[in-house]
Amino acid sequence: MSPADPALTEAAAARGVATWYSTAGHRRVDIDPDVVRAVVALLEPHAAGAPAPGPPVPLPEAPRTWGWMIQLYGVRSAGSWGVGDFADLAGFARWAASTGAGAVLVNPLHAVAPVEEMPASPYSPSSRRFLNPLYLRVEDLPEYRSADPALRERVDELRPPAADLVEYDGVWRAKRAALELLHAGGREPAGPEPASSEPALRDFAAYTALAEVHGVDWRQWPRELRRPGPAAYGTADPARVAFHVWLQRRCAEQLEAASAAAAGMAVGLVHDLAVGIDPGGADAWTLQDVIARDARVGAPPDAFNQQGQDWGLATWRPDRLAATGYAAYRDLLRGILAHAGGLRVDHVAGLWRLWWIPPGHGAAEGAYVHYDAEAMLGVLVEEAVRAGAVVVGEDLGTVEPVVTSTLRRRNILGSAVLWFTRDDDGAFVPPERWPENAMASISTHDLPTATGFLTGEHVLARAEAGVLGGDVRDEWAAAGKERAALLDLLDAEGLTGPDSTDEDIVLAMHRLLARTPCRILLASPYDVLGETRQPNLPGTTGQYPNWRIPLPLPLEELTTDPRMLRIAELFGSRS
Repeated sequence: MSPADPALTEAAAARGVATWYSTAGHRRVDIDPDVVRAVVALLEPHAAGAPAPGPPVPLPEAPRTWGWMIQLYGVRSAGSWGVGDFADLAGFARWAASTGAGAVLVNPLHAVAPVEEMPASPYSPSSRRFLNPLYLRVEDLPEYRSADPALRERVDELRPPAADLVEYDGVWRAKRAALELLHAGGREPAGPEPASSEPALRDFAAYTALAEVHGVDWRQWPRELRRPGPAAYGTADPARVAFHVWLQRRCAEQLEAASAAAAGMAVGLVHDLAVGIDPGGADAWTLQDVIARDARVGAPPDAFNQQGQDWGLATWRPDRLAATGYAAYRDLLRGILAHAGGLRVDHVAGLWRLWWIPPGHGAAEGAYVHYDAEAMLGVLVEEAVRAGAVVVGEDLGTVEPVVTSTLRRRNILGSAVLWFTRDDDGAFVPPERWPENAMASISTHDLPTATGFLTGEHVLARAEAGVLGGDVRDEWAAAGKERAALLDLLDAEGLTGPDSTDEDIVLAMHRLLARTPCRILLASPYDVLGETRQPNLPGTTGQYPNWRIPLPLPLEELTTDPRMLRIAELFGSRS
């Protein structure tokens, strides 16, 4: 930004809005003054608020262990209704524990708006404080078990047919109908109505009941309903409010059963905290005084997402969060950690700064807004210590050095991913130089799978979706160079040879991970089982089946597959 506008520079500094940033390649990018001005207009000058947390606390050192990373919707079994559920999570955790695994990282289980059309992305939640009832196992509900044969038969008839992809709308339509039958006809007590001691649950249930009538975006509701209060509570159908309260209680019970199945692990279930929320959803309605609902968060352009990323999410306002003593943030963390042995914080750099995209601008036309990182980290660590949980920060992509150094100082694990663990010249780093203070994996949900990387599926998928940043021939050439660079490293480590097949190379990638000093190693069944499609292709919507790709094997076969057992033996035997 031009230094000729001192008033704008001063206003931006008073609100923590950056006027420039550095890329991963250390190139300075000045932000358009009009963009800075638009972001500044969304904030108030920072002022002293409630006291921040006390002196910094060190988390205890994370155990040296290994485990699995799963997308729960894709872990389907003979018992689930077309989408992996809490019972499948318990079953997978039980199997993983039996092989010596110490952790299971699962995608965010946050509540999306439980109406048609149900959003597919677990990273675009309506509420991060409550759970997605899509994951309920119908047959495990006490209302199903105590139902008379006629009611059970009606419920069983609603089970949807098998499908190649996860069909969220069809599954939710069937499951919701079954849940409504059981709630209306069940013999089990549904629990007390939410009282003054559960205002968050009351508000969430009221929002959801109103959303069924007025649509999922509360900003489009009648004016008198746009805030929680007597008008909204009096308008929401009491029967629907009670239904959604019941759903959340049953979700908590089934998630607790899954957590108990992992209780013998070194860490247990590791939950994933999404970076933001649907600006028209439940949390934005109930917490709107501390939410920046007019800005969308995302990321500036980088090598994998050359047009930048617009996640379409709202997030915390740093000024209002500080003024309220971080109470809403603390409550969120405490609720998630109640059922977790660990927490992965998606885009952990967001505790320092987030890329805000103001109204009317594209993904690349944003600015970084800074938060009080010491306060945000302080609350996070305090709640993790209270719960006895491990914390992992996803610190990939364009991350300031202070993020990595502070995570290390606080004993918060960073993230080490094969595709990103490189020197400045782009060469893959040998395993002994990987960071110890990290959770390591080959890929993530937003990146190519192991086999996808080897076959160039990530180039093909982006080309077909129209999200390549350059000429397709250049992209294929770059992908070929990257494959060759990886094979050079694997060859140098003695892990592959001239006759290695793609399956051999995938195994070699896991052997490479096992040689790193990283405290926690994670394998993905998508990688181990040879799936070429990555779970999510950033920058796409309808062009790609994001969050709908199941594992190639059902749970019953996956747990006996030789490839899965081989990786369990490999990771379990590292010194």
